Amino acid sequence: MFRTKRSVLVRRLWRSRAPGGEEEEEEAAAGEPGAAAAAEARAHVCGGGGGRGCCPGKAGRGGRASAGAEAELKALTHGVLKRLKERQLEGLLHAVESRGGARTPCLLLPAKADSRLGQHWYPLPVLLCKVFRWPDLRHCSEVKRLCCCESYGKAHPELVCCNPHHLSRLCELESPPPPYSRYPMDFLKPTDSQVLQEPGDRSHWCVVAYWEEKTRVGRLYSVQEPSLDIFYDLPQGNGFCLGQLNSDNKSQLVQKVRSKIGYGIQLTKEVDGVWVYNRSSYPIFIKSATLDNPDSRTLLVHKVFPGFSIKAFDYEKAYSLQRPNDHEFMQQPWTGFTVQISFVKGWGQCYTRQFISSCPCWLEVIFNNR
Repeated sequence: MFRTKRSVLVRRLWRSRAPGGEEEEEEAAAGEPGAAAAAEARAHVCGGGGGRGCCPGKAGRGGRASAGAEAELKALTHGVLKRLKERQLEGLLHAVESRGGARTPCLLLPAKADSRLGQHWYPLPVLLCKVFRWPDLRHCSEVKRLCCCESYGKAHPELVCCNPHHLSRLCELESPPPPYSRYPMDFLKPTDSQVLQEPGDRSHWCVVAYWEEKTRVGRLYSVQEPSLDIFYDLPQGNGFCLGQLNSDNKSQLVQKVRSKIGYGIQLTKEVDGVWVYNRSSYPIFIKSATLDNPDSRTLLVHKVFPGFSIKAFDYEKAYSLQRPNDHEFMQQPWTGFTVQISFVKGWGQCYTRQFISSCPCWLEVIFNNR
């Protein structure tokens, strides 16, 4: 049977929807092998195992309810997609199939065109994120726009971008993560202090150092643009490409983690601070003095899952932390303007690695406080 190009695009988009959702949770409740682990993985928000998750379980429903919900979601999604122009369908499909790796245009649709699914009304951006990225998404307050989006920073636009890869999922820091690394502050070592002393352009707002275990690889990367992609093998990517750096490390673990960096992270300086968006397919781990209680003498390492964003650095909080009252604390080098990010592997009390210098691949982001 002959199919138009539009119908083929719609079918490909539906087949590319995010796995899981209600039917996967049903399988977990029924004891299907592997489904419970998948449902549990979605219930963790930025390392928040055992705390309040973003996807409470829905045990006790029957298979018909799941099939009905799937049919309703399919009909609703097809209804939205059929209203799009062919060029818009192609752009959305490119974004979904590349999983955000490709630079794709905004998908601008009427801002007031909400859709009803079951007993809930969803704005179109939330609906498409729910279909193509996070089946457990409930509310627009759980997502954050990326700065590359035309709708970024606009309060009440007539048209709103519905590209699901122009949004990220917010970490819920009010639900404390388990102590992946609750340990005394590890201050800069002598080799780290040399990083801060290297000259940089005064117009930069931060510099980035890439490390493999205890060895820094390549030169410092000075950041002047508001947004920076740090990646390993992103096709046609602009930013800090770690794959182009010359490394003599032959460790199998380092090479294995390198291969998992992929699209890496996006580092963005915004009005309220510096945000980190995990674009890769694996978790990243972040330690920052401004993420924790100002009175704490220990720092948490926060686990950030793929597709999630976290405000990794707050300038106002960092300035207020520069003058601690503790005399002993003042004798130590101050690292409040430094954020450490490890790819794939965590460190701390719950890991064999107690310090980030034991992690295979990690970044040190040093902010300009002048």
